[in-house]
Parts: sequence; C-alpha cells; structure tokens
Amino acid sequence: MKRSRCVCGFMILVLLLFAFFAANICAGSVRVPLRDVLEILLGKEREAVFRDIVTEIRFPRALSAGILGGALALSGYLLQILFDNPIAGPFTLGISSGARLSVALVMVVFLGNSAEPGFGVMIMAAFAGAMISMGFVILMSRFMDSASMLIVSGVMIGYICSAITDLVVAFADDADIVNLHNWSKGSFSGIGWSHVAVMFLTVSAAVLAVFFLSKPIGAYGLGEAYAQNLGLDVKKFRILLVLLSSALSACVTAFAGPVSFVGIAVPHMVKYLFRTARPAVMIPACFLGGGVFCLGCDLLARILFAPRELSISTVTAVLGAPVVILIMAGKKQKGDIR
Repeated sequence: MKRSRCVCGFMILVLLLFAFFAANICAGSVRVPLRDVLEILLGKEREAVFRDIVTEIRFPRALSAGILGGALALSGYLLQILFDNPIAGPFTLGISSGARLSVALVMVVFLGNSAEPGFGVMIMAAFAGAMISMGFVILMSRFMDSASMLIVSGVMIGYICSAITDLVVAFADDADIVNLHNWSKGSFSGIGWSHVAVMFLTVSAAVLAVFFLSKPIGAYGLGEAYAQNLGLDVKKFRILLVLLSSALSACVTAFAGPVSFVGIAVPHMVKYLFRTARPAVMIPACFLGGGVFCLGCDLLARILFAPRELSISTVTAVLGAPVVILIMAGKKQKGDIR
C-alpha cells in the first residue's frame, strides 16, 4: 500500500470526524453558531441556555457517538476476522440482541425496585448477554460448514432475544416503559459526562488491547494453519477475539442500546478507502470510520424531522444496509458465497 494513500485516508477520516463533531454541537432544534460554541468552550461568558446545551447535552452526546461508533465498527471488524465472513457483525450474529436482552432484564429489576443500575452493572449485564449469544453462535459454527447459514442462525438468535426483550418491555411497570422503550430503539440522547468517562476508559482499554494484537490478527487472517506455523496459539487467540469483540459491543449496548449495521458496513468502507487489509491500518481506521459514521447518522437522526428525533438504528440501517447488499452482490459475482 502506498504511504501517500494511507496518509490521505487518515486525513479524510480525521477531517470528517471534526466536521461532523462540530455540526453535531451546532445543529439541532436550537442552532448554536460555531463562534459561540468556541467561546463557550474557551470559558467566555455566554447565555446560560446556550452554555448548558453545548456543555451538558450536545458535547457529551457527540463524544459518546464517536467513541461508541468506533467501538462498534472495531467489534465488527474482529468478528469478520474471527468467522472469516464479510457480513459478520454484532447485529447480524445476534450479539447486540443478547446484550440488549440482559440489560433490559437488569433495568426492569432495578427500576422496579426504584433503583438506578450503575454503569458497571449495565456493562457487565450487556457483556454477559453478548457472551451467551456468542457462545450459541460459536456452537453452531461447529455444525455448519456454510457461512451464510451461520449468519442466518445468528439472525434467528437475534430475533429470539428481541422477542423476549419486547415481552419484558410490555410487562414492565408503566413508569419504566418510557426509559426501556427509548433505550431499546437505540439512541445517544441522555448521555452525560459520567457516562462518557466510563465508556472512554472501557473502550480505550479494549482498543489498545486490539491494537497490540495487530500482528497475530494479520497472521490469523491468512489462515489458521499459517498462524499455527508462526507459533500462534489459535484456540487462546480465538477466545481473546471473542472477549474483546463482546466487550466492545456490550459497552455500546449498555449506553446507547442496539445500533445496527455499523459493525458490518464500516470495516468494508474503510477497506475500500485504504485498499488494504493490514490490521495495523484497519484497526485505527475502523475506529475513526465508526466514529464518523455514527456522528453523521446521529446528526441526521436529530435534524431530519426536528424537533422529532429518529432512533439511531433507523438511520444506520438505511445507510448501512445498502453496503451489505453491495457486499453480497460482489461476493455472488465472484462465487465466494457458500
């Protein structure tokens, strides 16, 4: 890969990230000029309403969209490497739905007892649900040679988990339904600075761990036999990929609910931009690309029908699903779909 293409690719992603970040803070039902935003961030006196909107609502929301979008895209990339499947992702394999179910159960229990679940409890519940769903997917992968059938199995697991979640929401107390309903549709709204701090620490640790595994990921991507010849313990490595991808997707679900198609679409768009599959490039590029994609989708969700707000999954599905269709069409032409 040419160095110039790599530099240009990262420059494009960084510029888009800053542009969408600024647009998310300025745009909305109440428009805040960019000049006022900069003055507020520099600590200059401005109207209290503008200051609260920027510092307490839009800034943490934009940060969470960037962080969680990057986490979701990186989780999808790891799952595509793990299963050697171009349309593997937290949403299609039912992992997000499993995390959603466990978090919904925890929320019902806590809210029913007039208590608020802590961040750690939410993340651990989401991680447990993601691991259970992942366990079923891995179990099925041992009995299915077809990659397409594995995806179908994951989708069925997702539907089962979603149906149970809907039952949980339906039988929740009236006071709890609004919180559960909004969260179950996927949204970055209502996220504060305390949430941002926890998700930043959690996601940063997972991203650093993934980046340090870039060489083993590259070897594994060339085939298990090749990786074993290089001395890689494939079984332990697969377990590590499962844990990291589940932790990343669980963090997203715990704070923002289920967000669809980001984990599938973004890695392929990044690969097309950089024209490389090298993990050392793909890992940071997927994280940046996921942040750009979710910031753009969240902006559309807020402004398309303002003051009414769409769920984030509605927008990511509309923009991400065509990418998946193009992937499947390309694989079909090459004869790669089994």
